[in-house]
Order: sequence, then C-alpha cells, then structure tokens
Amino acid sequence: MERFLGFNHNHCFIALLFVTSLSPLGLAQYEHWPYLPGYPEPPPQVYQPPQRPANVPKIQLRLAGQKRKHNEGRVEVFYSGEWGTVCDDDFSIHAAHVVCRELGYVEAVSWLPSSKYGKGEGRIWMDNVHCNGKETTLAACTSNGWGVTDCKHTEDVGVVCSEKRIPGFKFDNSLLNQIENMNIQVEDIRIRAILATYRKRVPVTEGYVEVKDEGTWKQICDKQWTMKNSRVVCGMFGFPSERKYNAKVYKMFASRRKPNYWAYSMDCTGNEAHISSCKLGNHLNVDAEKNATCENGMPAVVSCVPGRAFAPSSHSGFRKAFRQEQPLVRLKGGANTGEGRVEVLKNGEWGTVCDDNWNLVSASVVCRELGFGSAKEAITGARLGQGMGPIHLNEIDCTGFEKSITDCKFNTESQGCNHEEDAAVRCNIPAMGFQNQLRLSGGRNPYEGRVEVLAERNGTLKWGTVCSENWSTVEAMVVCRQLGLGFASNAFQETWYWHGDITADNVVMSGVKCSGTEMSLSHCRHDGADVSCPRGGGRFGAGVSCSETAPDLVLNAELVEQTAYLEDRPMFMLQCAFEENCLASSAVNTSVTSGYRRLLRFSSQIHNNGQSDFRPKNGRHAWVWHDCHRHYHSMEVFTHYDLLNLNGTKIAEGHKASFCLEDTECEADVQKQYECANFGEQGITVGCWDVYRHDIDCQWIDITDIPPGDYLFQVVINPNYEVAESDYSNNVMKCRCRYDGQRIWMYNCHIGGSFSEETEQKFDHFSGLTNNKVSTR
Repeated sequence: MERFLGFNHNHCFIALLFVTSLSPLGLAQYEHWPYLPGYPEPPPQVYQPPQRPANVPKIQLRLAGQKRKHNEGRVEVFYSGEWGTVCDDDFSIHAAHVVCRELGYVEAVSWLPSSKYGKGEGRIWMDNVHCNGKETTLAACTSNGWGVTDCKHTEDVGVVCSEKRIPGFKFDNSLLNQIENMNIQVEDIRIRAILATYRKRVPVTEGYVEVKDEGTWKQICDKQWTMKNSRVVCGMFGFPSERKYNAKVYKMFASRRKPNYWAYSMDCTGNEAHISSCKLGNHLNVDAEKNATCENGMPAVVSCVPGRAFAPSSHSGFRKAFRQEQPLVRLKGGANTGEGRVEVLKNGEWGTVCDDNWNLVSASVVCRELGFGSAKEAITGARLGQGMGPIHLNEIDCTGFEKSITDCKFNTESQGCNHEEDAAVRCNIPAMGFQNQLRLSGGRNPYEGRVEVLAERNGTLKWGTVCSENWSTVEAMVVCRQLGLGFASNAFQETWYWHGDITADNVVMSGVKCSGTEMSLSHCRHDGADVSCPRGGGRFGAGVSCSETAPDLVLNAELVEQTAYLEDRPMFMLQCAFEENCLASSAVNTSVTSGYRRLLRFSSQIHNNGQSDFRPKNGRHAWVWHDCHRHYHSMEVFTHYDLLNLNGTKIAEGHKASFCLEDTECEADVQKQYECANFGEQGITVGCWDVYRHDIDCQWIDITDIPPGDYLFQVVINPNYEVAESDYSNNVMKCRCRYDGQRIWMYNCHIGGSFSEETEQKFDHFSGLTNNKVSTR
C-alpha cells in the first residue's frame, strides 16, 4: 500500500512540475536572460495593432505628473490639437486597462482619483468615462462628450500600469507631426556590448543603445544623440553617470555591418528616471526600401560609470568589499541591494525624510549619490519600515542634477509629518547575474528550498549543495537577497523533507560565514575548493525560506535613561532570580538571611518598527514554563544586558535571557494580537511594543562587585540573530554611565547607528560627567 501511494504521489509531483514549468509564470523568469552567442534569438512576436472603429477619433495618451514609478501617472489625452486630462467620475479599472494597453503595457494594476499625481492643466477632455475593458482606445469608451464636464483639475484621474510591456508593441506615429511633446513608447531597451573587452565584462557598461520596436531590436542614429540621453540610459541600467568613449573604434565596426535603425531620435533633458519620460525626437529619413537611414552617422553608443560596489577590478572582476567615506545619506531596512528607507545625516545625527512631494526625480538623486542608477520607485508611507529619531527633511524639490539630496530645496520644518510618512526608494542596480549562480530546490513554493550553488569542478560547472554546519539566518539573508526574494524568514540545517535535484546532492561549498551585507553567497568567507563537511550534503544541505517583509525591533533608549536606578535587595527575596541565573556568580556566597545584592534596574520598551510581526523562532511545543514569572518563555536568549569598562571589556552582565513576548501597548490604529497569559500566542505586532518594567525579576544587572567609576551600559536585542529582522544595526543600545558607589547616572543613551561614526567615536572616548546632573540632550 505504501509503495502504491508513493508511486501516485511522485507522479502527481512530476505532473505538477511539468505543468508549472510550461506556465507563463514559470517561463517568465527566463525572459530577460541573454541568448548565448551562436544561438539564434526566437523570431519576433507579430503584434497586431487593434483596429480602431472608423467613427472614433485618433487620440494620443501619456502618463504625466508627480510620478513615483515610470509606469504610472496622471492620464493625459491629446485631442483636437491640445493636451488635456480625464475626470475621475465613473472611472473604473476597465477604463484603466484600456489606457495601459493603448500605451503598450499588458494591463492596469490600479487607478487613483482626486489628482493624486498633481493637478493637470488645460482642458478636461473626458468625464463620466464608461469602458467595458475591451475597447481598442480610450476614445472608443462612452463619456459626456469631448470637453463636456463639470469637473475641476482636483479630480484628474491617474493609473498604475503593470511593468510588463506588450510583446511586439507598435508605436502609433500617425499624430506625430501634430504633437510637440510626445513621450517615447517602446517595448524594451538594452545596452548591447560590441567590443570584445566589454562583452566579457560583468556588468555591461558600454555598447550600442538598442530599443525593441515591433518585436525587433533596433539601433538609434547618433546624429542627435546627447550625453543627456546617455545619462538617462545609464541610470536605467544601474549606473550613476556616463562618460565619453572611443568613437573611432565604433565607426570602424559600424562600417562593416549594416545597422537596423529605429525611425526616431531621443530627446531627454537628463533628469528623467526612465526613457518613457523622455520626448520623442525627430523622425529619421527613409530610403527606397522604407528603412530608416542615418546619413554620415552611426549607431548611438553609451559608456557608463559603475558605482564603486559594482566596479570591475583587475583581481576578482569586481570589488567584494570597500570602505566608504562617511556618506550624507543611507538606505535602511530594505531587503535588496539599492533599496531602503532614506536617512540623512545632519549635525552628526541620522534622521528620516518626510514623503510630502517625494517623487522619482528626488529619489534618483539619492540613488545616484549612493552609486546606483536612477530610481525605479519612490516609496511613500513608511512601506519599508519606520525610522527613529528626527525627521530632517520635508517637501524635497530636486532638479535631478544635484550631487546630493542635501543640495536640493527642502523644508526643514516637519510639522504634520511623523514616521508613518518616512520616504524610501528602490534604485536601479546593474545586472550582475548573481541570481543565476544560486537556486532553491524542492520547496513548496519559490520562496523556500534547499540551497544549491553553481560551482566549477574539474573545468565544468555543476550544481551542488552547501554544507549546513554553522548555517544561520545571516547566511540565509544573503541567499534571499541574491535571488531577489526579500529577507530570510528561516535558516535550515536539515532539508531531508525537501527533495532537491538528486544530481546536486554533493557538497560544493562549506565553511560559509557571512557578515550579512554581501550581494552573493560566493562573496562570503568559505573553504573554497577544499570542501569539508563531515555530515555531508543531501538531507543535511543548507536550506532557507524567504519573505518579502521582516520585523525590526528597536529599544526605546530614552526610557532606559529615565528609569535607571539602584536597589539593594535582600537575598531572601532573590531566590527565584538566583535559580534562574539572574545574579552574578558571587551571589552563591551571599547569605540568604542577612545578605543583599546591588541591582541596576531599568525598564525596557521594545518596539517593532518593521513590516511584519516579530514571532519567536520556537513553536509552542518548545516553550519553557517559568514558575517565578508564571508564564511560558518563548525565546531562551532574547536580550543581553552588559556593563562594560571604557575599553569595551565586559565586567558585569544581566541574565535576563529568556522572554515572554507580547503586545503591551500599540499605536492608536493597531490592534493587540499577542499576550503571555493563558498560554497565549507570543510575538510583537508591527506598530506595537513589549514593555518589561524595572520592577520585575531579572530586569537588572547585578553590580554588587563593581567598583565606582565610568562605564558603558549596553543592551542587545535578538543578539544571536535567531529571528530575521530587516535591520540588525539598531538592535544595540548604548549609554554612558557613572557610578559613585551609592548613586548611578545614565546619560547619552542612544540606538546603534543613530549618530555619525565621528560622533560615535567621541562617545566611546568621552571623559564623563563633571557634576551630578544628568546631561541634557
């Protein structure tokens, strides 16, 4: 019976795998892979433009306004010689589909009313628009009539289209001569390396600019090509700037082959984040065979300057690590390289940016400043997690050519802003091909599985497993980032329940140790060719599960400073704490009847500022009952409380290791989900905090044996990285501390990473207080 069931199960699995591999979703991941030299590209898909009914006027559409992605914006219509807008009354997702398809996108994702992309100008051409979604043009939908409306521009409608373009899309150029500001609409764009030196290099930084038009790749005539155009193209491919190239070499190459030119030129101002925001330039002349010609010209070439993290080096192809100068801007809380919450440095302290007026142009300044390309998306509403500390900038207005976001116009007043409006960005980064060197195998979905890497063995590339010895969340984070799957939610040291590729069972990578910031697993320290893995691969291969979101725990430093005090507590009242190892080792010699311990007490308030709930690593079956606290503890090691001397040596430690996690309080619009009582579910909800009051057992450091002096007080949350978080740098809180033998002062408490490196160094070597007052900040 078992054999029979197993047979059926395997056949079900094979059938499912076969079906999914043929599905459009299964094939989608291979669409952008380059074709190897010598392999012909598939024939272009023939796009059949829909036939416009004879009684429907010809119009042209564009997406305008304050964009946060290139494929969204205010809907504008060119009719009767002028551009106008569309009112949001009766507008629907069906109408949005029609707009997006007319612009060459596969479909609409959503639509937005009430001039979300800013108020348009001129006529409001359409009102009370009704579409069934099958119309070939927006002009074919019913409305009140052209220009008949009772709307104002505060009701201008906008749409968000899918990023996927219609294969073989043909640009309708019939109104070109009547329209001055026609936006570029092409199916795709690429930089094709021509010279041998660039064909071998990753990433591709120089080559022909080619656009996909009617399903065919075409070159662009360089007669009207400018460095502004190059800047936009380089930005789209993840490069912060452009440079000059050797034109003579390309002239020689162009003279040997007949180019296939695109029929238009490109006219960019240089601050666009995507060519779809550039204007269409002049129409090229055509020859007798109706092909576009480029008299005395050649195909346009771009040469891009990669950011430092992606720059090729003579030794390894690119730099694996580099020491950056202290930047004025940084990205925090993002899952992938080149994305995160925008934070700026002002007066030595890091703060966030309010999302009022936040758009692609301003976001692109941040991206280029950090060595990436232009912005792919300007993100609002703290979607990549809330920051802490001050909000430094508001209402940012950039031209797009500034060297730094701090050079833009902005408002330093942040009234009306809070951390729920923290701005973030997703930048274009160069295609390094890292995702092709790694795969997850055997999982129930694409976000989990056994980790398999492509490694060279005896001159051939082979897939194999990674040794799971010491495999942790930090290494799993690198894997998920490399595959573009977000954060790691779990790291697995046994994967026998995931049946990976049997030919990839051999271990090809061992001794992996990552810092967590690497872009590829191969950049982490590992054993190289000398693989050593006593347990072997197969069922003991390393595995991961990934998630698009993660929690982010941050301690309230101010509360620690406000609540710290000393207590001399009789030993007979500390028996429970003694049994739980919450006292210093010398407590064993303290008299139970007459002795006491000196305790540094404080409250801790731990916030979850991330995008998903913080849940303990262990399931309920592994929770431990604590008789003293009368509840279950779900995490054996959740915090470290330490007292350090000024050299950084630990001289006392708290043993408040195991915790029960619950929502003590939440923000106004957030519901509590977790509580410790009655064997309840444990965790910390996004927007909630868990409070451990100063007066409960083990919420202290035993300083009975510590002499008077100046010290550093430190709290570390989730110290072993047992649970994945979007940002570990803010898990540390430090305070300066002065103890005179009877009293204690806690001051300058702050979260790790909240100050500049220079300020942090001064903190570590600060001489201390000169009086008994707590310093004002």
